[in-house]
Amino acid sequence: MLIGMKTVKITEKGQIALPKEMREKRGFEEGSKIVILTYDDRMEIRSMEKINEKMESAFATEKVLARDWNTEEEDNAWRNL
Repeated sequence: MLIGMKTVKITEKGQIALPKEMREKRGFEEGSKIVILTYDDRMEIRSMEKINEKMESAFATEKVLARDWNTEEEDNAWRNL
């Protein structure tokens, strides 16, 4: 759902300025970390905080996953599948 649209200019260095009202609406404050997702037909700017929440397992290392999943309880849960 589109909730806003603004035109911005790309500088010589490839920089853009996010309009104040959009930064405020999305909670982007100075120093906020963001992620730019690129698709074939568009780009999206998202809060790194939201990406971390949704993709936590994708960023987890094998060691972390093994610690959480290599348990007797997990083995029992998967034994009869």
